[in-house]
Amino acid sequence: MAIVDEARPRRLGLLQAGISLATLAAIVWWARRQHRPHIPLDAEALGSLGAALGIYAVATVLRGERWFRILADAGLHRSRRTSYGLTLVGYMGNNTLPARAGDLMRVVLLGGPRRVVLGTVVAERVLDALALAAIFAVVVLERGLSVGPLPYLVAAGAIAAAAGAAVWWFVPRVRGFVGPALAVTRRLWSVHGVALLAMSIGLWVLEAVVYGAVGAAVGIHLGVVGALYVMALTNLSALVPAAPGYVGTFDAAVLLALHSLHQPAIGYLLVLRFVLFVPITVAGLAVFLTRYTRRG
Repeated sequence: MAIVDEARPRRLGLLQAGISLATLAAIVWWARRQHRPHIPLDAEALGSLGAALGIYAVATVLRGERWFRILADAGLHRSRRTSYGLTLVGYMGNNTLPARAGDLMRVVLLGGPRRVVLGTVVAERVLDALALAAIFAVVVLERGLSVGPLPYLVAAGAIAAAAGAAVWWFVPRVRGFVGPALAVTRRLWSVHGVALLAMSIGLWVLEAVVYGAVGAAVGIHLGVVGALYVMALTNLSALVPAAPGYVGTFDAAVLLALHSLHQPAIGYLLVLRFVLFVPITVAGLAVFLTRYTRRG
C-alpha cells in the first residue's frame, strides 16, 4: 500500500511536467517564428503597470475576504489577518510548488479540522469556476469570439464529475471521508452563497482590468470585452494540471486568446506573467517566513 501511495503523487507530477513541457515546446516553436517583442518602458507604460499591480492587490484582498467569510460560515472563526496572509501563502505555494500545493499549505497552516478547511478551499474553486464560466459565456455569446479549449475542459470536467459521483455512490468509505469537505460547498446554495458568487464575479472583473492595463502598458488595446475574454479563457485553462506557476498551460491560453483577437502576444505574455506571479509570490513568501516558519 505504501508503494502505491508513493507512486500516485509521482505519476501526478510526471503528468503535470509532461503537459507543461509539451505546451512549452509548442510555444517556443511558435515564438521563434514571431517578431521580437517590444516592451516600452516610458512613463505612460510604467503608470499602466503600476495601476495593474494596484488593482491586482485589491483583487487579492477580495480573495482573502471571501475566504474569511467562507471560513466563518463553516464555523472556523479566524482573523482577517490570518485569512488574508494565508491567501498570499497559498498563491506563493501554487506558483512555486507542484499540484497546487499552496492550497494544501493553507489547509495545514490554518489549523482546525482539516477536511472542513479543505472544504473551504474547494468552495473557493467552485465559486471561481462558476464566475469564470459565467463571464466567459457572456463574452462569447455577446461577441461571437472563439471558445478556445473550453469544450475540452467541459468534457474533462463532466468525465471527472461522473467518475467522482460513481465513487461516491459505490464506496461508503469515500463518503465518510469527503462528506465534511463537501458540506461546506453545499452551504453555497443559499443567499450567502449568492453573495459570495457576486463577490467572485467582481474580483474576476477586477482581474480583467489588470489584463487590460497590462495591454495598455505594451501598446495593445484589448477593450473591456477583450480583457474579459483573455482573462476568463486563461484562468479556465489553468484548471488543466501543469507544473508550478501553470507553466505552459497559462502561456498557451494567453497566446491563443490574443491570436483570436489578432493581437501581438509575446511581449504581453512576459509582462503579464511578471504582474500576476512575481509580486504575489514574493509577498506570500514574506508572510510565510515571518509568521509560520517559527512554528517549526
